[in-house]
Amino acid sequence: MSTTPAPGPVPTVPASEEAQREVVDLCAELIRFDTSNPTSDERACADWVVARLAEAGIASELVESAPGRANVVARIPGTDPARGALLVHGHLDVVPADAAEWRVPPFSGEIRDGYLWGRGAIDMKDTVAVMLATARHFARTGTRPAREIVLAFLADEEAGGRFGAHWLVEHRPELFAGVTEAIGEGGGFSYALDETRRLYPIENAQRGMAWMELTASGRAGHGSSPNDENAVTDLAESLTRIGRHTFPVRLIEPVRALLAEAARLQGIDLDLDAEDLDAELAKLGHVADFMQVVLRNSANPTMFTAGYQTNVIPGRATARVDGRFLPGHEQELIDTIDALLLPSVSRQWVNHDIAMETSFDGPLVDAMCAAVRAEDPDGHPVPYCNPGGTDAKAFTKLDIRCFGFKGLKLPHDLDYGRLFHGVDERVPLEGLRFGVRVMTRLWQEC
Repeated sequence: MSTTPAPGPVPTVPASEEAQREVVDLCAELIRFDTSNPTSDERACADWVVARLAEAGIASELVESAPGRANVVARIPGTDPARGALLVHGHLDVVPADAAEWRVPPFSGEIRDGYLWGRGAIDMKDTVAVMLATARHFARTGTRPAREIVLAFLADEEAGGRFGAHWLVEHRPELFAGVTEAIGEGGGFSYALDETRRLYPIENAQRGMAWMELTASGRAGHGSSPNDENAVTDLAESLTRIGRHTFPVRLIEPVRALLAEAARLQGIDLDLDAEDLDAELAKLGHVADFMQVVLRNSANPTMFTAGYQTNVIPGRATARVDGRFLPGHEQELIDTIDALLLPSVSRQWVNHDIAMETSFDGPLVDAMCAAVRAEDPDGHPVPYCNPGGTDAKAFTKLDIRCFGFKGLKLPHDLDYGRLFHGVDERVPLEGLRFGVRVMTRLWQEC
């Protein structure tokens, strides 16, 4: 009696040449929308996204949280409806740009020297373009993802997501019904380990946000008179204490794992439990420099406001501090700041958001790692803690397991980190095409 063999895995359909070509054009068009936050809004760009999805037969919903503050959500059915959906999210807004500082107009989407230039090229209209190109490729070819994909193109990430991810989670949570995992920005880019090999940090943790306003209260008086209750002096001294304070190293698991893997790949004997940890980390050279920002909590003074006349000592002075804390170390940051403040200085939160961390395991993690290795055999995926914050913080409120992964291969001589919110932001054209190939694999294999 013969038996019918069980069906094998469905072969992965590679990204089409068309998808790899159009991702560059899509990204250029996205850059040409000035979605600067706070000086503009996202509505025109969101309408364009809706139209590009509709061209491929993909229905979407545009949701405004306030006039002009537009979000777009769409769904692509998967082959296994019993599995939880995967949310793939990106934001449409960008930080402002001063054209006088740039070599090219920041909203021109100009192609030069193998790069696409413009504000948002890496933060994060590159990823939005990859999302669109991949979705359009799936629709044109009839390719089905392994699980349902929920696409979210979001407003206001650069200002904390009050009109974007956080608003949708609070007011329209049904848009994310069935979602169990998510990928967004914050990881999946390449980092040169040596001349031939690259690390691909995949975000599975984020530092928390503790933006605070400090207020010093003192005795107002004439600028020519002695005053031992000078609010400006007390606030300045408190800010100096904070700005010059170095927090202790705290090796959370994603950071420890990345450092250990970098050491293994380079054949370095590294003791991450050594008493002199700085000396051990120095063995890793530029990798240790790359990781400095996530080795500890941080707090940096950024703004100061006081007075209205040179000859008047004000009775009040205020300042802002950007505080960030590692998962599990929030209270350490708060206690340290309070100990550094003079008695005349009080603090209140401007923006206080969670740190997050999830384990680096499971089918989605395996699929992200496999997609990178398939397209870059010299690539080595590793866990990673994002030093900043993303819209993922909102989606964790829906018990969604969040990762940062964009799939971006970079030239070894490009200082990727300095381009974020920087002048002459640009993305390599081949990096965009690489992203489409990686994302096409991932959606089919996750």
